[in-house]
Amino acid sequence: MSDMEVDLKDLERRMDGAISVLRTELSGLRTGRASASLLDPVDVDAYGSKMPINQVGTVSVPESRMVTVQVWDQGLVAAVDKAIRDSSLGLNPVMEGNLLRIPIPELNAERRQDLVKIAHKYAEGAKVAVRHVRRDGMDTLKAMEKDGDVSKDDSKHQADLVQTLTDEKIKAIDELLASKEEEITQV
Repeated sequence: MSDMEVDLKDLERRMDGAISVLRTELSGLRTGRASASLLDPVDVDAYGSKMPINQVGTVSVPESRMVTVQVWDQGLVAAVDKAIRDSSLGLNPVMEGNLLRIPIPELNAERRQDLVKIAHKYAEGAKVAVRHVRRDGMDTLKAMEKDGDVSKDDSKHQADLVQTLTDEKIKAIDELLASKEEEITQV
């Protein structure tokens, strides 16, 4: 039985990882106001590999509708500019030497709906990841029951615990999504 408690902690850790990824993805969706985390999902082709934008320059927010990226290497300015333009964020940086100024335009109703759809897609991906973790846990329980390591009653009890944990994590994902959706649609 103690082995299963360790397994439940591992399952919870893996489910929390999926929720953490969702938080990161949602923080990158813009809501009409500037945020340094807005550019977190942008990866730059630099030095022969993909790198997060914050590893090639300093991202800052000098005013409420502007994000700047101070690129450290002059040779990467064009690559950073291209990465921002090619992202799904709909931003158009203005180059001034090593500095990229990125004005944050007002969101129109159509763009808000697009962002809500993207948020739903991210949330569904997190739910799928949580369900995969649940399935792994259930498969482990079935194998342990088959091998005689746990009784049928213990297996059923542990399966109920795994399902309860899954339901909690799915509810947390839905709450994150609802919060982000409200933030996006707020005019």
